[in-house]
Amino acid sequence: MRERLQKFGGWLAGMVIPNIGAFIAWGLITALFIPTGWLAKTSLGWDWGLITGNIVGPMIKYLLPLLIAYTGGKMVHGHRGGVLGAVAAMGVIGGASFELSSGATGDPPQFLGAMLIGPLAGWVMKQIDTWLEDRTPAGFEMLYNNFSQGIAGVLMTMTGYVVIGPVMSAVAQAFGNLVEGITDAGLLPLADIPIEVGKVLFLNNAINHGVLTPLGTADVGETGRSIYFMLESNPGPGLGLLLAYWLAGKGLAKLSAPGSIIIHFLGGTHEVYFPYVLMNPVMIGAMWAGGIAADLTFVTFDAGLVGPPSPGSIFAYLSLLPSSGGAVAGVLLGVAVGALAAFFVGVVLLRMFPVKEMKDTDADAAIGDAVAHVPGLVIPGSAT
Repeated sequence: MRERLQKFGGWLAGMVIPNIGAFIAWGLITALFIPTGWLAKTSLGWDWGLITGNIVGPMIKYLLPLLIAYTGGKMVHGHRGGVLGAVAAMGVIGGASFELSSGATGDPPQFLGAMLIGPLAGWVMKQIDTWLEDRTPAGFEMLYNNFSQGIAGVLMTMTGYVVIGPVMSAVAQAFGNLVEGITDAGLLPLADIPIEVGKVLFLNNAINHGVLTPLGTADVGETGRSIYFMLESNPGPGLGLLLAYWLAGKGLAKLSAPGSIIIHFLGGTHEVYFPYVLMNPVMIGAMWAGGIAADLTFVTFDAGLVGPPSPGSIFAYLSLLPSSGGAVAGVLLGVAVGALAAFFVGVVLLRMFPVKEMKDTDADAAIGDAVAHVPGLVIPGSAT
């Protein structure tokens, strides 16, 4: 089981790690330019909402999933597999939407869908090229290659739109409804289990704004503060996870962790730590430990914020602290406890299930072992 988890983590890492720089770039742009970002608090008269709509939103909805899908397809069948993976990912993006029982709707970033259809498209392209190799007339290679890829692109795009996109929509809806059901049942700390899984699948906005913010708004009207505002937005567990990678990680994951800490904890862009869980799925255990420990602390001290923090940075938390001294201590202590729990559990898990060390320039070689164990797949350029 440990070997299989490491191989699966290596496969995901091969799609995620080479694109970490793009995630960090998007995180910096988000922290700076959204209406609640750092520059919006200055005297610059820019249209922050327009910048968000034209740059921040399209980057996370289109650019980042397409990069992951391209990388996944390239892992299987080189550049042609990567191109088909990116084309097919557009179908997944277009076919995914969700609606929660609360009536909220959304269109979450399709990173998981891109991770599914990217390698699949690369495999399809490989099979087509293998079949056509001995059947292509001399002089018609470019014509056959271009049209075979174009036709495959149509078929894979519609597969993403009709099949994978709706499946991802059902996953998003299920996570949102699960969080809502656990919260309604009074098992609030356990809500962190689906919340953290949903977050690393980039369903954080759906869960936060579709489920928790409405509950918190109603709660504030009665008590003046609400714990619901902190269940998803708490920056503590993510901080602990990134610190664990900084201490016990390897390669690019270790080197990029300090920059991600700044963007996540100070800038409030939680999305930058999600790839660190996806590259080694066992690390979701660290997030559960940090989230549940923090939630138990919040409940013990009857802590809460007076409004939803946006973005979920420590500065936003400080600006929304209630007037009650005990509640203030509970909020800050909960953030610290969540960070410590995630850090300690994360270090232990990284020692037991280390991420395969790789550089951004040799990702294909680093995931070679994982690809080699998939039946029917051959690494481009290999001897087997």
